[in-house]
Amino acid sequence: MKGKLILHNGMEMEGESFGFPRSVAGEVVFATGMVGYPESLTDPSFAGQILVYTYPLIGNYGVANAKSWESDKLQVSGLVVSDYIDTPSHYTSKRTLREWLVAEKIPALVVKDTRLITQTLRTAGSMLGKVVIEEDLEFADPNKRNLVSEVSTKKVQIFGKGKYHVVLIDCGTKRNIVDSLVARGMRVTVVPWNTDIFAKRFRFDGLVVSNGPGDPKMAGAAIKTVKKAMARGIPIFGICLGNQILALAAGGNTSKLKFGHRGQNQPCLMVGTERCFLTTQNHGYAVTKVPKGFRQWFINANDQTNEGLIHKERPWFSVQFHPEATPGPWDTTWLFDEFLKRLPKA
Repeated sequence: MKGKLILHNGMEMEGESFGFPRSVAGEVVFATGMVGYPESLTDPSFAGQILVYTYPLIGNYGVANAKSWESDKLQVSGLVVSDYIDTPSHYTSKRTLREWLVAEKIPALVVKDTRLITQTLRTAGSMLGKVVIEEDLEFADPNKRNLVSEVSTKKVQIFGKGKYHVVLIDCGTKRNIVDSLVARGMRVTVVPWNTDIFAKRFRFDGLVVSNGPGDPKMAGAAIKTVKKAMARGIPIFGICLGNQILALAAGGNTSKLKFGHRGQNQPCLMVGTERCFLTTQNHGYAVTKVPKGFRQWFINANDQTNEGLIHKERPWFSVQFHPEATPGPWDTTWLFDEFLKRLPKA
């Protein structure tokens, strides 16, 4: 079955459908990772987006069971690849990518010239688009919706039995963030994005604000919670969207990037040193004003945008990248240990 990718600037590219045969609209973005498509496709930060992979071979190792995913389902609105492999070879594979996409009703296209799509997005910026399989439909901007509310958990969940108790505000968290905290002896209470954790009257040692999709300014309830935590001096660790939420709570500002950072090879410099870390990233917004009392901790080596904040005196820090690295390099997993060090000692 044939289909089209249509961009808001009028560009149209024909392709072969290999997902569920339906049309969708969203924001078209690209990711540069060579591996890890099951983890990326289940990352809630991709909610509302039509993802274009720059790496040409997708599907070649199939899809493992759900334990290896970063959430319970596919999060992308649509998928575009240059070459789909329907004969996977890997000992963990349980089904093909095509079977997964069809089961979860996600459309996908093979469009040979994904390089041209990527060049267009880098030049013009991420833009609205649509995958048209049968019926045409209107363009729709997912960033005008509160995507965080769509992907956040609907109930309180508890993981681990560690010595320390931390609350994780779920703005679209990846599973390995929870796993990384639990592995370091923390009991993790995951709460919906708009939970007033101070009204629940339970004791906790630290606060983690997760990654998530869309405009951070939409997550007003989470910003208010972080403000309350700061007023109480509680240790805070923000990850990706959590970096932006911490900045907004402290009086900083954020804005949309031209085409965002998405992939597993983003170089980040630790400010004031010559150290550079390879990082996994998935975001379209960034901190543009560092709040009072904070300093830049990391910057992107490619475009010098903010990649992390750290307070000069209080136990508050955040990073724009994904230190849990699923998929991606393990250069920055030590940040979870840094958070552990900041928790009050018994």
